This record gives sequence, structure tokens and C-alpha cells, in this order.
Amino acid sequence: QVQLVESGGGNVQPGGSLRLSCAASESIFSIRAMGWYRQAPGKQRKLVAAITSGGTTTYTDVVKGRFTISRDNAKNTVYLQMNSLKPEDTAVYYCIMGPYSDYHTLEFGSWGQGTQVTVSS
Repeated sequence: QVQLVESGGGNVQPGGSLRLSCAASESIFSIRAMGWYRQAPGKQRKLVAAITSGGTTTYTDVVKGRFTISRDNAKNTVYLQMNSLKPEDTAVYYCIMGPYSDYHTLEFGSWGQGTQVTVSS
């Protein structure tokens, strides 16, 4: 079974930055799509960003220009760089490894346990 461990969450003031990391236990990381979802209090879990095995990325509109997803296949790790953070970015952020190389079936993959991001003064 795949194990995904998120790190990098925490408390930050509006306008600040955080970088989330997700380390995978599986060597097949390099051929799988990866992504980040988030779930705010009282809301459904939503896709934030995703990246294919080949490096193609997609973002939800509300984070475009502020967040960047990247991957380091040598380290079996995916990152989410979050800049210009807003209070509405507050959520639990979940890493996911998709079952295939593209991200159209990402939600059917393996989930991490999540890391809390809180943006407040």
C-alpha cells in the first residue's frame, strides 16, 4: 500500500507563504498523477491543484497565480507552494496519488492524512 505523508502546514498571516510537501513511499510515484485537495470547515473537499506524471498542471481558478504545484520524482515528493495566502485558503490540505498518469481519475487514488493550513491575523 502507498503511504503519503504531508508536511509544511501551519499558521500564517494573510499575504504570507507556505510550502506543503507530500512524500510517497512508493517508487512508482514517477508514473502517477499527484494532486492537492482541500476541505474548509463546513465545506466539501475540492481540488486545488494537480500534476501529471509528465508535469502538466491544473489549478482551481481561485488559486491561479498564487499557488504552484511541482514534483521531484527523485525524492518521490510533490509540493504545493502557496503565496499571497488569504483567510479563505484556510483548510485541511490533502495530498493524493492518482491511479494513472493523468489527473482525470485523481480522486480515486490514495489519500494522505492531511495537514492544517490556517491563514489569520
